[in-house]
Amino acid sequence: MNHILLLATGGTIASAPFARGLTPTLCGVELAEYVPQLNDICTFDVQQLMNIDSTNMQPCHWQQIAAAIEHTYDDYDAFVILHGTDTMAYTAAALSYLIQHSSKPIVLTGSQQPMTSAFTDAKLNLYQAVLYALDSRSHDVSIVFGSQAICGTRAYKQKTMSFNAFTSINYPVLAYIRNNKIIRNTDVVHGAPVRVHAQKPVFYHSLCERVMCLKLAPGLQPSIFYQLQRDYDAIILETFGIGGIPNAASWSFAPALQAWIDAHKTLVLTTQVAEEGLDLAVYEVGQAFAHTPAVLRGSDMTTEALLAKTMWVLGQTHDPAKVHELFYTPINHDCAMQE
Repeated sequence: MNHILLLATGGTIASAPFARGLTPTLCGVELAEYVPQLNDICTFDVQQLMNIDSTNMQPCHWQQIAAAIEHTYDDYDAFVILHGTDTMAYTAAALSYLIQHSSKPIVLTGSQQPMTSAFTDAKLNLYQAVLYALDSRSHDVSIVFGSQAICGTRAYKQKTMSFNAFTSINYPVLAYIRNNKIIRNTDVVHGAPVRVHAQKPVFYHSLCERVMCLKLAPGLQPSIFYQLQRDYDAIILETFGIGGIPNAASWSFAPALQAWIDAHKTLVLTTQVAEEGLDLAVYEVGQAFAHTPAVLRGSDMTTEALLAKTMWVLGQTHDPAKVHELFYTPINHDCAMQE
């Protein structure tokens, strides 16, 4: 029987109602006791890393989770992380960069209703996350939620209350879980390796936290880029549509963006539209940056993955050539740029 490590971090799944609102209270051991069926399919240990609302999740917490997996990697067959939904996609992306080439599955799950709620989705999500983690074809980082398995770099929280909260952006769902069965998506199952326990993952320990996301909106002043130079090394800029950046004579962002680049800062362009990705070459309002080597283009990646990847890349190097190389290297199916 496979041996699983449950890593508890808090979130709605662990929350209880108080006058001030839902607050993480239950520990991981208590959460597991609500799903006794786990004992029928695996043995497991529980480690309580933190007990926080995932709104308070920070890069240091991502590193804490990754470190817990690294220190126990040889002792378990799989890892299941209980996590709040609000920042789950960010954490899944970050772990995809901090822990690469893992032949053992690292699965995140949580719930839209607390475990103690009469109509909770927590029990099924936890059971199915473990079930997916036990499957011999599962590997690397993923999210299991609402009876779907989603690649850790492609998840996006689309709904605030519904049980099918997450969707997979620009990449097929990895699998569906139905009646104790893992139904692999035929679009991604071809060539998926059976787990090889001898394979060792690569763990990384550095992230650059001086990275921010900025969404273009009508009325946004280009001068903001000068104001941000002191506190940030990189900006993920969410452009309009397929890659539109204002270029009117009286309202052009080009000088401010060029000044950002000239200050040896990293600029990543993406779209604020969830699906189908970026193409700066389509419109005149994007052409100015379509072939600028210093500008990194997010292609069809999610903003969550872009933020985590940029933090990871700059945590390893600030050399422009190496930044370019690492950024455009596909990791855990995060982009279609070179796949």
